[in-house]
Amino acid sequence: MEITGTTTMLKPLYSAPHPLAGEKVPLTVFDRAALDIFIPIMFAYSAPAPSNEALKEGLRRAVAPYPHLAGRLLVDGQGRRLLHLNNEGVLVIEATIPYNLADVLVDGAMAANVCDLYPATPEENFGVALLQIKLNRYKCGGLVIGLSYHHHTADGVSMSNFITTWENAVREGEDFIAPTPFLDRAATAVPRRTPASVFDHRSIEFKNGGSSGCTSEGRDLIPTARIKDLRVHFTAEFVAELKARVGGRCSTFQCLLAHVWKKITAVRGLQPHEFTQVRVAVDCRGRANPPVPMDFFGNMVLWAFPRLRARDVLSWSYQSVVGAIRDAVARIDEEYIQSFVDFGTLADASGEELVATAAAGTALCPDAEVDSWMGLRCHLLNFGTGPPSVVQLPYLPIEGLMVFVPSPTAKGGVDLFMGVAEDQMEAFKKICYSFDDLLAARM
Repeated sequence: MEITGTTTMLKPLYSAPHPLAGEKVPLTVFDRAALDIFIPIMFAYSAPAPSNEALKEGLRRAVAPYPHLAGRLLVDGQGRRLLHLNNEGVLVIEATIPYNLADVLVDGAMAANVCDLYPATPEENFGVALLQIKLNRYKCGGLVIGLSYHHHTADGVSMSNFITTWENAVREGEDFIAPTPFLDRAATAVPRRTPASVFDHRSIEFKNGGSSGCTSEGRDLIPTARIKDLRVHFTAEFVAELKARVGGRCSTFQCLLAHVWKKITAVRGLQPHEFTQVRVAVDCRGRANPPVPMDFFGNMVLWAFPRLRARDVLSWSYQSVVGAIRDAVARIDEEYIQSFVDFGTLADASGEELVATAAAGTALCPDAEVDSWMGLRCHLLNFGTGPPSVVQLPYLPIEGLMVFVPSPTAKGGVDLFMGVAEDQMEAFKKICYSFDDLLAARM
């Protein structure tokens, strides 16, 4: 595909300098526990789609109250990362593609050349734009927006709030009133007067020899070429039937996670006694004491680790597996969060270098990792011409990594994006819509 275009460094539009302009903001312990990578996502809009000029002008207005996105990562004299709020700007690439958008859509997803549709991942994280956007304009007038941001800048909740701001800025134009998000990162990581870390954070959120996080250590790694991207669409009717089988109050995310955990365990060929666990992202804003405002911009995610033997994942009822997930999530409470904050303070005082267990790899088997975008607004992002027809993650070369995203086209439906070993792909697709654990008998 021949793509032509231009690259611009877009600076925020300020009526007055931001109060944090020029600040060098240390990463919190929550920031340092996050993946040290750029997170990409794509949105496709059929014609008529919003113009590039409207999107860029709205972006300048939207970034203004979020100075971290226009800043840069740097390292201080002690080798610790900082966010320099230097107003260097956001990278915007405008590309013209000589095809119709419909020509590259298959079954509601971008079919090919997906990596060309968002900015290339920088080889170096320091000194580069922390928010990068590519506007891919098709011959028909359709548009694909490829957005990529560095995870040390923000978590999913934060970026959902930002894209809502961008959406409003484009639609309202000069009438747009900028929000005032909560930006005090230090307030999210206040230690006790006498810090006391009572959980093993050194081997849960951070590496210390053997790790309690999802890892492929001790198992054969799967070459990247043998990890395939899988997209599964669960209809609203399927979700309703699944919830009925669980019974009682349960979230869509927890029900679907229990279902997919069963299916991936069935096709992996694990031994009955072998343990499998799922690393589940948990938003800590409302769980901390005192609670942190939901409009806080930064990272405030920890992880729960529901852990069961393979035979139990397969033989237990949906209700029981959901219960194991719920119990693990409940353990990320205010005591655990405060212990994590205190741990970060003690590590800083000792000069300890913290290396996150949240790291990109090739295989998580026998474990898995999941992110839920169920509460985010990605599928509703409307710049004035309607919501996207496609919301898609690019290639995920990590076996066992799953992301649940609300379907942009089917109300109540959910799309699963997942990295699956090539030799397990067909088996998984064969049973992913079945409520009968036909493969469990061998356990």
